[in-house]
Amino acid sequence: MSKARLIITAVLLEGRSKSEVARDYDVSRYWVQQLVHRYAAEGEAAFEPHSRRPHSSPHAVPAAVEDEIIRLRKELSRQGLDAGADTIRTHLARCTPRSQTSSGTPPPSVSTIWRILTRRGFVTPQPQKRPRSSWHRFEAEQPNERWQADTTHWQLADGTGVEILNILDDHSRLAVASVPRRTITGRDVLACFQDAFRRCGIPASVLTDNGAVFTGLPRGAGRVALEIELGRLGVRFDHSRANHPQTQGKVERFQQTAKKWLAAQPAATTVGGLQRQLTRFRRAYNEDRPHRALDRKTPWEAYTARPKATATGPYLDPHSRVRHDRVDKAGTVTLRYNSRLHHIGIGRLLAGTRVTLLIDDLHIRVIDRHTGELLRELTLDPSRDFQPRGVPPGPPKKMP
Repeated sequence: MSKARLIITAVLLEGRSKSEVARDYDVSRYWVQQLVHRYAAEGEAAFEPHSRRPHSSPHAVPAAVEDEIIRLRKELSRQGLDAGADTIRTHLARCTPRSQTSSGTPPPSVSTIWRILTRRGFVTPQPQKRPRSSWHRFEAEQPNERWQADTTHWQLADGTGVEILNILDDHSRLAVASVPRRTITGRDVLACFQDAFRRCGIPASVLTDNGAVFTGLPRGAGRVALEIELGRLGVRFDHSRANHPQTQGKVERFQQTAKKWLAAQPAATTVGGLQRQLTRFRRAYNEDRPHRALDRKTPWEAYTARPKATATGPYLDPHSRVRHDRVDKAGTVTLRYNSRLHHIGIGRLLAGTRVTLLIDDLHIRVIDRHTGELLRELTLDPSRDFQPRGVPPGPPKKMP
């Protein structure tokens, strides 16, 4: 038997006073009175536990504010922009005077907006995601201290695939450049960086993956055009390890945001049309969109708030370098010059020989690494892929 039934029985059936029953059952006299009145009004239903929810919630978010939150959520999502609780609150505070919504009340907290979105079915639980507390973030202290660069893929209206080169400032998340091409080449990368240097200055360091347009080191093909240019300017050039995109997490996240925005726009029919869309997005991203990682400042505000870092060296001579290689089965070694691969004829009889190439701009010497013998000396012809030996074709002549 429940305590409520015992109390009501003691008062109504046994005729005991309310004060006496309250002392015996260790409850307040007011509570005994409430139970007796409830039994008189409800009968047997008085014995069932009632909801403890208050009859009114003076601090509850007004229905008009909830509707405004949902409207912002739908509108931002339709435009392909971030529509999280933090972003919605920032828009509420920015679009209304004195940080008040149209109903005259201050904007709700981020957690309250998140609960409203969850209750309305706009948030999908993702329990498999790692908590933010487990992340190890790094951030450059100054603008231009580190630029991150990467390429991503997109499609035009007719399904034609294109590539987009993106450059992002690590400190401020400023989108320095977004350039689409049918295929991004080493020369495209160099031209994009040189244009960014003219507009934003020369950074202290650059971080990319090991893509062929960024570096030739993994393939042993010498320095590509970007490496030569950065070395000439004294810019430190770092690369993420293979299969670890988290190292370039900022530019990867930027590309996700850009693709979400592009998906909400009419599909571009040409590369030029896609460039115009990316220019509009980059302007909105840099100057209008508040960034959560920047305390809701825009990237442009963060980029201009501190002095910019500059390149400090070491400076690498773009014309002189040493490269190690092995003569292939066809009797050639390869050399990359100005982002173009050239094949240098050495001779089939020397196939498998380990060699060292001493390169001084176009002047090249090929030396046997074991004996130190000079195998070939030439002036590279940049217009030709293959650099012939200058001897008649065919098998070597036999000694008499």
